[in-house]
Amino acid sequence: MKDLQIKSIVDQILIQSGSSVKVELESYFPGDRFAGGKYNFASHTITLYIEEIKAQCQQIFSSLDHFEDYLAVVFAHEIGHAEDSQLADLIEQLDSSNNEYTRTGISLNIEKNAWDYAMMVIPQKLHPFMDTIIHYSLQPYYEALEISA
Repeated sequence: MKDLQIKSIVDQILIQSGSSVKVELESYFPGDRFAGGKYNFASHTITLYIEEIKAQCQQIFSSLDHFEDYLAVVFAHEIGHAEDSQLADLIEQLDSSNNEYTRTGISLNIEKNAWDYAMMVIPQKLHPFMDTIIHYSLQPYYEALEISA
């Protein structure tokens, strides 16, 4: 997929969302996590890691046939973080807690808020596709909390 197509998808979703978040495109996430996107609260910037997003799409769906939709879903999720009115309070709670179980629960809330927002931005016809992505995204939190989705 050409950079121009990626930028077009990003621009379309950004306009649709009405968000003023800044967006950067990179190839790889610099850390050891498997992150397709990252929202930086301090700079109000989303960075999308295109090669990581491709790898995630390949891992979940065994092909890149749905890469454009997968990219759109990941980006809508990151916009969900940027537009979350509760995020500042949740980050504060996260930073002030030393209890790992509590921290995981707060992190789960942060992720669920972003997915709820993304559901409003992504067309209804893609919701079943999105449900699969959400399942894989939230599963580690549910496992850590020993609860079922």
